[in-house]
Amino acid sequence: MSTAAFAPPFTPPAELAGALREHGYAVLSPQGVCDWLGVPLAQLEALHADWNDLPPDEYLKDGGRYRTRRHACFTVEPDATLAQVPHRAHWQPVEYNALHGGMQRWFAPMLDATVAQPVWQRLMQQLGQVSSDMRGAPQRWFVEAHQFRIDTAGGIGRPTPEGAHRDGVDLVAVVLIGRQGIKGGETRVFEANGRRGERFTMTEPWTLLLLDDARVIHESTPIQPLEEGGDGWRDTLVVTCRSEGFQGD
Repeated sequence: MSTAAFAPPFTPPAELAGALREHGYAVLSPQGVCDWLGVPLAQLEALHADWNDLPPDEYLKDGGRYRTRRHACFTVEPDATLAQVPHRAHWQPVEYNALHGGMQRWFAPMLDATVAQPVWQRLMQQLGQVSSDMRGAPQRWFVEAHQFRIDTAGGIGRPTPEGAHRDGVDLVAVVLIGRQGIKGGETRVFEANGRRGERFTMTEPWTLLLLDDARVIHESTPIQPLEEGGDGWRDTLVVTCRSEGFQGD
């Protein structure tokens, strides 16, 4: 029996900060992302080629080989000044990531050509701005960016092997970069201290989910190939913004 795929509940860009404050999450359509950034979709889609050459994630504790990734860190100042910081390990406490927490995970750095793109820099600046809008005051933001590809070469891929979780930050942004030849990958968002939840499947490239990490938990369901033996993938960009420094400092 097939499971219904629910469309994302899109928010107009002008209502983004209000939706985050009211509901704890918001979703922008691809056109909404373009309007929010003030760029054409073609500039965003030009970044996708970078996802074709991501090195393997060597830290998966479930023994899987389904995830490749790169990582980079930045600061965004209240005046929107963006700076990349020296490459560093990704670290999370076990309270937020029971599977991979407490580990210094050194992932391959993002490519210089990627982070130099004006559209990339604009995206980081806007994520810092919406984080400040969500919290109600301009702040300095410590930003971590993760490029992910989850594939089905082994039969199943797990976007969130740690399960439903929070990340220990202020804002989490999840961008669907693309998906091909798969089923599954449903996004689920739940109140951290309540019973309400939302489920939907992001299918259009450059759909953007924003989460107030203090108020909601999130996960994505496993992916499988559309056809038995087929090779599919799901590409995402995950960006976190934290006001109290990088985790692990």
